[in-house]
Amino acid sequence: MLSGIKIVEICGIGPGPFCAMHLADLGADVIAVERADAGAAGKAPEGSVLNRGKRSVVADLKTDEGRQLVLRLIESADALIEGMRPGVMERLGLGPEVLQAVNPRLVYGRMTGWGQSGPMAQAAGHDNNYISLSGALYYNGTPAEPPSSAITMIGDIGGGALYLAVGLLSGILRARATGKGTVVDASIVDGSAHMLQLLLHTRKKGLVVGERGKNVHDSSHFYSTYRCADGNFITVGSIEPQFYSLLLEKLGLKDDPRFAHQWDREMWPDQHRAFVELFASRTRDEWCALLENTDVCFGPVLSPSEAALHPHNVARGVYFERDGELQVAPAPRFDGKRTTPGRIPLRGEHTALIAAALEDGGSEHCWKAC
Repeated sequence: MLSGIKIVEICGIGPGPFCAMHLADLGADVIAVERADAGAAGKAPEGSVLNRGKRSVVADLKTDEGRQLVLRLIESADALIEGMRPGVMERLGLGPEVLQAVNPRLVYGRMTGWGQSGPMAQAAGHDNNYISLSGALYYNGTPAEPPSSAITMIGDIGGGALYLAVGLLSGILRARATGKGTVVDASIVDGSAHMLQLLLHTRKKGLVVGERGKNVHDSSHFYSTYRCADGNFITVGSIEPQFYSLLLEKLGLKDDPRFAHQWDREMWPDQHRAFVELFASRTRDEWCALLENTDVCFGPVLSPSEAALHPHNVARGVYFERDGELQVAPAPRFDGKRTTPGRIPLRGEHTALIAAALEDGGSEHCWKAC
């Protein structure tokens, strides 16, 4: 779907490489500029699974040779991705003004935790720090425990990589219409805060009322996670009355007066305790046999290895193994077809080939020839 879009990635960690991989999965031509890594003598440098579908070159951006490589690559690129702290690319002589002087239609994508400006812009941080500041961590977990982060999911990927991808593609559309590039400031704080908009909207419906421990997702009995007899877990999310009624029917509780009033919040603690005891009486597999594939709104809590073997995920080809690693197939799908991701290159595998193409025919030739 993104065939013909050319991306230069200045490799870093986390959301930037994931964003570039996502675009490569969808057909973009991505050249990853990595740091040289000698590794063990005589051993081929290992490639990262986040580099699948890309081509890899190594360069030292502190040298003139490394900077010149990037300048040549972006001459005909649509976008650049970098994840340095604010000001680092400028100090390397590769900031937006320099690169857009070479290529005015370049979309310059900047991926950070705190953003390019603000009092915390220069501070170190990680996923859980960014989403705690943005408000996105607050409602995770139960009131009895500290808020728990789904590592990388909410911040690095949800609020970071995917927002950067949308920003880059928006910028590319604008550049193709106007010939003018832009600078995309993708901040995990901004993105993860924006993701709260749906949750904030549910306040009008009474699903979220304010503080932790008094909301549907963290105190009700009908939307929760439960431990089973074998130590595994299952989830129920029977919010709507018809789904709640079916849940009670399946559990043999349809005529139990304790559960007659779904939305009486005063009763939720006792109802939840009753469900805890009930779900602890059978194994996860037994609950799956009873509740899966019904309108109860049910799902088992699976590890990634278990999820790879679940019949639904197998039927859709969600997971696969390649290069000795468990991987996830590209998403979304187009016209009902799965996209096959490219292979994982070795670090610097394409350095010589791309350098030769730049020398022989220039930047455009490099993208076409390699």
